[in-house]
Amino acid sequence: MTSSSPENTSALPAGVPTTPAGKREILFNAFDMNCVAHQSPGLWRHPDDHARDYNTLGYWTGLAQTLEKGLFDGIFIADVLGPYDVYGNSDEATLKAGTQVPTNDPILVVPPMAAVTKHLTFGVTAGTAYEHPYAFARRLATLDHLTEGRVGWNVVTGYLPSAARNFGHDDQMEHDERYNHADEYLDVVYKLLEGSWEDDAVVYDKESGVFIDPAKVHRIEHEGTYFKTPGIAFTEPSRQRTPVIYQAGASTRGRAFAGKHAEAVFINSPTDELIAGTVSKIRRAAVEAGRDPYDIRIMSMQTIVTGATDEEAQAKYQDLLQYIDVEGGLVLMSGWMGIDLSQFDLDEPLGDVESNAIQSTIETFKKASGDDGNPWTVRRIAEWCGVGGFGPVIIGSGETVAKELARIQDETDVDGFNLAYHITPGTFEDIVEYVVPALQELGRYKTEYTEGTMRHKLFGRGDHLPENHYGASFSLRNRVGS
Repeated sequence: MTSSSPENTSALPAGVPTTPAGKREILFNAFDMNCVAHQSPGLWRHPDDHARDYNTLGYWTGLAQTLEKGLFDGIFIADVLGPYDVYGNSDEATLKAGTQVPTNDPILVVPPMAAVTKHLTFGVTAGTAYEHPYAFARRLATLDHLTEGRVGWNVVTGYLPSAARNFGHDDQMEHDERYNHADEYLDVVYKLLEGSWEDDAVVYDKESGVFIDPAKVHRIEHEGTYFKTPGIAFTEPSRQRTPVIYQAGASTRGRAFAGKHAEAVFINSPTDELIAGTVSKIRRAAVEAGRDPYDIRIMSMQTIVTGATDEEAQAKYQDLLQYIDVEGGLVLMSGWMGIDLSQFDLDEPLGDVESNAIQSTIETFKKASGDDGNPWTVRRIAEWCGVGGFGPVIIGSGETVAKELARIQDETDVDGFNLAYHITPGTFEDIVEYVVPALQELGRYKTEYTEGTMRHKLFGRGDHLPENHYGASFSLRNRVGS
């Protein structure tokens, strides 16, 4: 795929990150998960893949150092709490393929990565459904302390029924109720992290023997529909107090939640048209919540296969195709779509299947693939998703990829990309070697890091939630008479 270099000469919206060249900056996250097969089932079999080392410190610290060498903004770590068992109404296929199982805790790998880096930030996924916010707020604050303010929390409400069952429930809460529950969960976290301890509550006075001024620590007295938390936060304020809030829901209710809470949003759309539409809706949701449309950084999922030349990149891609696990891909697609694809023959055309989910997915794939008119079968869906999952794939030299990323940003208004791997850490090593220098040559990528916390790096206006953010209303600094 090739494109001409974007001019990017029109006036940029206020609030978007720019490079020293005066052009809009492209942000990069590495998209990973504490497991073997994240978005590309079967590619753990590739001889150059090291995903099997996911349960070692060396994998994570080495990856972090590679990303910081390439001036990546952060690493975004996904998570699930139950196996994908929609396909075949069983977890047998997902276990065989290793699709997002086994999966370790995403939070525990962050401190060692923070210890070997200075600037890289960490977005960690944690759900609101099964852990009490009082305990979670302490874990989140601890992580913010240990990273010196380089952490964000990707808020998820859960979507796998298997997780609900393993926590003792018959099923998940209804979709909109999950968000109502999450809204109150955030309220408790904000109250604990923003509204319990005053900035100078820790006096650390060795002469008087007073470590904390009790008058400057306040009970939150929360009593709501889902939670009752009367006491104080059990941690002192961290660098950011509330870590950066990430979110990934694309439904109408999810976008409203993002408009109210999110400072960064992860989207997964396989076509420019869908990316642009989702970005527009999220920015509108921010405005409806009384915020600026660019108070949210939006990162779109993207997979890159690159090399020294277009021909080398194409050869790499052809090599990857032989490792695709068709059934593993169908396991993920069944979970994402909520439809058991095992009920169809692999080579059965799906054009006449009576399912809104299948029809909309096929239409999306047609737009994304430049449909050749051949029938879409279950096998073709699995193969199309075999490298990079549901997201789009760019194949080409560093220069080709850089121009294409810049074009996508210019045409969709996305702030940057969550870069999924096909093999790891090779995908990221290639991006650092080939794509980052090409983007810098275009004037579209940073040449050095901004100092400070994750929030300051993203927005350049300090460590704490801005006053127009809903969570800031719980801050003691913003209360009248405080």
